[in-house]
Amino acid sequence: MNTHIQELKKAIEPFRQQIINHQVYSAISSLSDLQIFMQYHVFAVWDFMSLLKALQNNLTCTSVPWFPKGTALTRYLINEIVVAEESDVDQVGERKSHFELYLEAMQQCGANTSSIEQFITALQQTNKLDTAFVMANTPEQARDFVGFTFDVINTNKDYLQSAVFTFGREDLIPKMFISMVNDMRESFTDNRLAIFKYYLERHIEVDGDEH
Repeated sequence: MNTHIQELKKAIEPFRQQIINHQVYSAISSLSDLQIFMQYHVFAVWDFMSLLKALQNNLTCTSVPWFPKGTALTRYLINEIVVAEESDVDQVGERKSHFELYLEAMQQCGANTSSIEQFITALQQTNKLDTAFVMANTPEQARDFVGFTFDVINTNKDYLQSAVFTFGREDLIPKMFISMVNDMRESFTDNRLAIFKYYLERHIEVDGDEH
């Protein structure tokens, strides 16, 4: 492994552990707790895809006419992740993005999807992040998180986007979800959580094993 990457991983490890072992996971002790968590977390599920697509735009050719861009290995890695995130399979074998699967999980367990749906609709109509936040009455914490992600996207610096994506998402999320899945298996047996459990397990399988 590159020495600089080893040093970086060592420097961020304490912060990584804080996130993996965050008290929010142990605080989810009821269905209503989970519903509230999902109403916030869904914004991170959505902006993850935007960050990934920014990397795809920068590291592969997504315009016409097509020209070779970067290395084939990099193109393969990015496109493989896009396929897994944008067109995975649900629990009955139908193709869905992880975002769409998460929305179905929210609907099944009774979590309110109106804020994220209004946000997506408003953003499609206005193409303005701040306006969409206001129109959808997006929670402040979700605004801050998504706003940071788009600040990174808008730098158009692929090395910065790659660092945030790799160390802040791909390398982190599977470990974070492993703790949540283990806790949920012990605490919840309600069938209304079937899709959410599948989503978590699928995310661990796709991101943890393949990438």
